[in-house]
Amino acid sequence: MNRKKFQATASLGFALILILGVTWQAQAQDAKAPYPSMAPLEQYLIADRNDEIALARSAAPEAISRDATILVLGRHGYETAVEGKNGFVCAVERAWMGPFDGEFAVNFWNPKIRGPLCFNPPAARSILPLTYKRTEMILAGKSKVQIINALKVAYEKKELPPLELGAMSYMMSKDQYLSDDGSHHWMAHLMFYTPLMDGAVWGADLPHSPVMLNPQFSGAPEPIDVFMVPTGRWSDGTAAPAM
Repeated sequence: MNRKKFQATASLGFALILILGVTWQAQAQDAKAPYPSMAPLEQYLIADRNDEIALARSAAPEAISRDATILVLGRHGYETAVEGKNGFVCAVERAWMGPFDGEFAVNFWNPKIRGPLCFNPPAARSILPLTYKRTEMILAGKSKVQIINALKVAYEKKELPPLELGAMSYMMSKDQYLSDDGSHHWMAHLMFYTPLMDGAVWGADLPHSPVMLNPQFSGAPEPIDVFMVPTGRWSDGTAAPAM
């Protein structure tokens, strides 16, 4: 899969377009999307709690996920289903952690999206709060524009923690579902969170480079960049698609 394809499919790792229009423009774009609005909450929930726990654990190798804290999505937000002891936190993110706007936002309300990932301790402390915050506002019925504005205010008021050095996450589940197209499982990869910077510093998106710059946050409004590196194998050790 090429890099353009990645940006359109990895919506939970997921990509974020930086161009934010006024409210009527965003609504017009949503109206053209295959999922123009939020579906009933039941469609985003996983009926069997144990199934969600297993899916969350599949994000990382068993040596990591077996001792991780496991979250599941409930009607009022993420809940701790299993208390861990190694500082990692695994969860299944939904589509609203992807693009807010633009051509890559087609899956924002897609109830089928499932993005299992495991945050390492620094990411659990400084990136996971974004998942909590977005999800809280989504379940409260806030619009995209309201969420974007609220995140800007939260950072200005330092209500969200600053990015910690070494923050990263595993996204190696062969059962991930990132898009309705034929590449919905995409590939196993790691994600590294950094302050905003030029992707050239990492050699991102250069010919034959394994590093990709994922514009999931990119300052709109979260002041974070995400660099992604394919692993070539799923969390169970079996071969995964290459780039």
